[in-house]
Amino acid sequence: MPNLISVERLARFYESDANVFSLVMIKYSIKGTDLEVADVLFTPIEFLDWECLTVGALGWGQIQIANSNNIRTLERNSRKEWMLQFCDVMMDFYPREIGKITERIHRFENVREYWEKQQDIWI
Repeated sequence: MPNLISVERLARFYESDANVFSLVMIKYSIKGTDLEVADVLFTPIEFLDWECLTVGALGWGQIQIANSNNIRTLERNSRKEWMLQFCDVMMDFYPREIGKITERIHRFENVREYWEKQQDIWI
């Protein structure tokens, strides 16, 4: 799943209506030493359907293509509508991340308890 852009970077970038984050996606195959191009898609990110995107847990989050074999576009999709969906996606994403982090904290509380009970061994 390739990272497209940081969610925070895109949010800042789109604070100006003059900015457009566009993607060039090329479907190709390699046959020996030849490259065969099957399709080219050049589109602003807001034309990508959220059904084919996901958010990865790196930094603030990274918008990713979920499956490069299943790209869906919504041509003439409004930036406002896409950004509102983006906000909804992020408001679902962050609570799940909090849950994961809480589990990790509990795990290392248990690890710490285990090691506090151990005797020091010097090698």
